Amino acid sequence: MRHPVEWQFNDSKRGDLSTLTIATAKEVFELLREDLVAVEQELGRDAASSVSTITEIAEYLREGGGKRIRPSLLLLAAHQLDYTGQGAIRLGAVVEMVHTATLVHDDIIDGAETRRGRPSANTTWGNEKCVLAGDWLYMQAFKVALEERNLRVLDLLIGLTQQMVEGELLQIQKLGKAVSEAEYYDLIFRKTACLFSISMRLGAVLAQATESEEASLAAYGRAVGLAFQIVDDVLDLTATEEVLGKPVASDLREGKATLAVIHSYDHGTAADRKAIQRVLDDRSFEYVGRLQIQEILARNGSVEYAMSAAYRYAEQSRQALVPLADTDFKRALLWVPDFVVAREK
Repeated sequence: MRHPVEWQFNDSKRGDLSTLTIATAKEVFELLREDLVAVEQELGRDAASSVSTITEIAEYLREGGGKRIRPSLLLLAAHQLDYTGQGAIRLGAVVEMVHTATLVHDDIIDGAETRRGRPSANTTWGNEKCVLAGDWLYMQAFKVALEERNLRVLDLLIGLTQQMVEGELLQIQKLGKAVSEAEYYDLIFRKTACLFSISMRLGAVLAQATESEEASLAAYGRAVGLAFQIVDDVLDLTATEEVLGKPVASDLREGKATLAVIHSYDHGTAADRKAIQRVLDDRSFEYVGRLQIQEILARNGSVEYAMSAAYRYAEQSRQALVPLADTDFKRALLWVPDFVVAREK
């Protein structure tokens, strides 16, 4: 049985966000606690393979300390529309497995040595085993999703996987280039925001949502996902290695131009552009150091520019919820954008 926390709403008209209080982190945790425990148990069962190496890698990844934000969004979307079945637990595990598979493949492509403060899986097991483990996780996610016997669920997951793979390929094509903001937003939608949006859609599909309800939840997920990735990219440039669990400015060193860097490239001096391009070309900070890049970003107000974009998408996500009924779960959804933009890692 679920035991949602009882909260008092102000006397308000449906959808008026100005009088709807936002949940606290503790309230959100209490609201989802039992469901997330069930998702972890599902992930533990789904990670088991007759091939011990796959089980070991899958377990290592599961225990890596992820935020489980995507399953949480799916659960909140489903419960917002009064769904209470086991399908939300299964699909919560599915979206987490898809996310984990992408991280494994990303680390291999990027040659990453750490992930969340631990050695990356490919550092421990090698690229060959890890690329196959990532493939297995994708297939396992689809196998679990099949239990829903719902073609719409499979259609959404197939479209999602195609978008994410296309995003990764596009990013590889653009490595070392100072991409435009439009190209950057297309990339982060495919690589990150699409999964947030599909997580919300899957919850809506389980609840047999109306077209307008599903559209509202999908728009919310897209905006939250864009804000999440923009903040992630800012933290890569500004946080410490101890907090990040990986080297600072590793995106730029890998040849990836993120929003703050693009802003300085577009609005800085010729010397600024030359310095940024040198790092993108060299894929190292040997001739232009991290501190010099951080000084360029600070002088051009580029971090503030990127964060203002994240705040804008956070507000867009809140506005997308306006048509939906006022519930405990809506209050929790309103908390997520604040968590996303305020986090430190």
